[in-house]
Amino acid sequence: MHIQQISVFLENRKGRLAEMTQLLAENKINIRAVSLADMADLGVLRLIVNDPKRCLSVLKANDFAAQATDVFAVELPDRPGALHNVLEVLNANGLNVEYMYASVGKVDTGVVIFKVDPVDEAVAVLRRNGISVLSGDAAPIP
Repeated sequence: MHIQQISVFLENRKGRLAEMTQLLAENKINIRAVSLADMADLGVLRLIVNDPKRCLSVLKANDFAAQATDVFAVELPDRPGALHNVLEVLNANGLNVEYMYASVGKVDTGVVIFKVDPVDEAVAVLRRNGISVLSGDAAPIP
């Protein structure tokens, strides 16, 4: 099952990130996972939130450049090779990971969010290989 990720394109200037997070806090939008990558003049903030549709609406209404993307999340045990097992299955089936980032899971686990195209095929391949993909409601923090 896929999850809606919100990507926000932020100017690389002091206080812009805090402005955006304040806006989300004021609108009771909970950030469950986050990744920030910077480029010369721009940052790309990737978010998993409790209400992606409302988050996107709030951001756009306040002049933030944002878009929704389908991703999926896998809960991994805290042990060597856990991430490799997932990547090996995807690779063996000709699926490329465009990017990934992690979030907190339960005790002794982590949650990794993956951007793979096509998402539905990647999820099906993982499930056929015994890898549990979190549902949209449970991810990434159960």
